[in-house]
Amino acid sequence: MESRIEKDSYGRKKVFNACMEPCAIEKGMRLIGGKWTASIIYHLKDEPVRFNDLTRMLGGASKKMIDQRLKELEARGMVKRTVISDRPIAVTYELTDFGRSALSILEQLRAWSESYQL
Repeated sequence: MESRIEKDSYGRKKVFNACMEPCAIEKGMRLIGGKWTASIIYHLKDEPVRFNDLTRMLGGASKKMIDQRLKELEARGMVKRTVISDRPIAVTYELTDFGRSALSILEQLRAWSESYQL
């Protein structure tokens, strides 16, 4: 059933049959819209990246924030974590096919942002 908007006698809008579930855009933003999430995905686009290299690439993000976002992305199946040595611990992160599927959206966002000098 499709939602509709009607005005009452005072000109106030009322929504009928509103969707109680998040729309597709909201669901997508929940996947890649968190602070630093899109930047992390974008920096992993070419090859696996070690954690400390990723923190240097992102500049203003704390290690704690990056670690948290990487864990979220891994839990969603967008990023794969690989331990390459135990002592000292060295870890790389790379995009899964699902994570890679977000790159076209991020590239369009980058181009749009640059075209409007945002």
